[in-house]
Amino acid sequence: MKAVIQRVKFGSVCVEGKVISKIGRGLVILLGVTHNDTLAYAEALASKIASLRIFEDNESKMNLSCIEVGGEVLVVSQFTLLADTRKGRRPSFTDAARPEIAEPLCTHFIDSLIKAGLPTQSGIFGAHMLVSIENDGPVTIVMDYPIE
Repeated sequence: MKAVIQRVKFGSVCVEGKVISKIGRGLVILLGVTHNDTLAYAEALASKIASLRIFEDNESKMNLSCIEVGGEVLVVSQFTLLADTRKGRRPSFTDAARPEIAEPLCTHFIDSLIKAGLPTQSGIFGAHMLVSIENDGPVTIVMDYPIE
């Protein structure tokens, strides 16, 4: 799994001109699923992100998690995170899991964030989405799981 985690002041997803998900302060997570990913990977990555200390405390140090600041999460599935651009000019997406594998893992990842105590919303798997992100900092972190 690959996650791009952005600390945000605001995030939303629109599908066909309608806002389907919207959060305030928190995290927008773009999530890519590979062929070898498992339910255990999804749970472990969600747990790691839930406790990731990337929000500032009273001394302006990144010392607090999204849970500790009462933040929200917006998860957007994004197979393009797994693009292979080593050859030619057209990306290959062969590392991305097929939808029948990826969608249940994305759902399990979202459920794991909710179980960790984070109010979590999502985009629509496979839909063309317009994602609005007001990155705070900016803070953007890329995580791969399992960690190699």
